[in-house]
Amino acid sequence: MTEVEVLQLLVSPAHRLAGRPSDGPSPGPSDERVPQVEVRRGLGLVGDRYYARPAHRNAAVTLMAWENLPADADLRHTRRNILLRGVDIDSCVGSTIALDCGTGPVLFAVNRPARPCAWMDVTIGPGAQRALRGRGGVRCTPLNDGMITLGPATFRVVAGPDDAGP
Repeated sequence: MTEVEVLQLLVSPAHRLAGRPSDGPSPGPSDERVPQVEVRRGLGLVGDRYYARPAHRNAAVTLMAWENLPADADLRHTRRNILLRGVDIDSCVGSTIALDCGTGPVLFAVNRPARPCAWMDVTIGPGAQRALRGRGGVRCTPLNDGMITLGPATFRVVAGPDDAGP
């Protein structure tokens, strides 16, 4: 078990980074960061734009490592949902992980990398897309219901990519 910190949580009700990056983001709330999120099994984060969307069930929640986030950037720039300090989340593709903020573990199937797109060069700055390759976070499916809150948490890999599953 690893001690980590949940630094930021983002629940975005609208997809603001659509279309051409040169057109800029669509209007929306200035800050979609929240102190806690409700996670629903197979559906995602309550209130998020990908919640209960069949096309996004295997990518409903995105996690990113703070250590990979460029200076002066935050989740509003990357459009990831959960920012963790203290774990190399990008190395967990294919695993099942548990994140426990004190109310019980929330399990996630880490399905694939969250590849940075051209929007990163607009929201963070020129070169950000290239800089985040292989370090842009992971796309996950929640495997149970629970709560994620800001602050200290424990993290563990429940099953690795070569295991049969939890």
